[in-house]
Amino acid sequence: MEFERYAIYFTPQGDLGAAGASWLGWDIAQGHAPSQPVIAGLEIGALTETPRKYGFHATIKPPFAFASGCDLPSLRREFADLCTDLAPVWLNGLNLTWMGSFLALTPLGDVTDLNACAAHVVRTLDPFRAPLTAADFARRQRARLSDRQLRNLCDWGYPHVMNSFRFHITLTGRVPRNMRAQVETAATEQFAAARSKPIVLKDLTLVGEGTDGMFRAIQTTPLGG
Repeated sequence: MEFERYAIYFTPQGDLGAAGASWLGWDIAQGHAPSQPVIAGLEIGALTETPRKYGFHATIKPPFAFASGCDLPSLRREFADLCTDLAPVWLNGLNLTWMGSFLALTPLGDVTDLNACAAHVVRTLDPFRAPLTAADFARRQRARLSDRQLRNLCDWGYPHVMNSFRFHITLTGRVPRNMRAQVETAATEQFAAARSKPIVLKDLTLVGEGTDGMFRAIQTTPLGG
């Protein structure tokens, strides 16, 4: 399959991954669309339309197009080598959090090692990233960015990395305020069996955006060899 952009994700496996694929209606590991849960009073398909194409994941290195002279075989080799240098990261669990108007799963406990891992991935693989086009830069800049985020946009092609990184797994697009309690209740039920357990970030996944706009797993590699 041809890919237009690439990214590095953490893609949960097991019960959590299955619950997330069902919730979003897209299985990034298998590259297919499972049935979404039927929730009385909610149009779950519409609520998850924005994050669906990305799959159930936490972004480690945001999507990027290739710089001149770069190719997928080289990226796969560099990604595999990088993963051997990274230690697994333990998370105490995940919490449902409203990040503005969208709902996400965020980590419980200390995130120092997690943030350091993400920063190392962004820095190491940045030579593969094509510079932002003027249009992309202008589009990103339209958001209200802090000085720190603007510097990240210039240096790394995305504002929410390095010192502005916040690990999260997006569950919805924008949700109207009067629907948020109901959406949170539904998400609590969907992820109850999996999210309260400790989680080990023991591997990372190289993903690609197909010509259909959907992201698919290309290669999942254990951390620490």
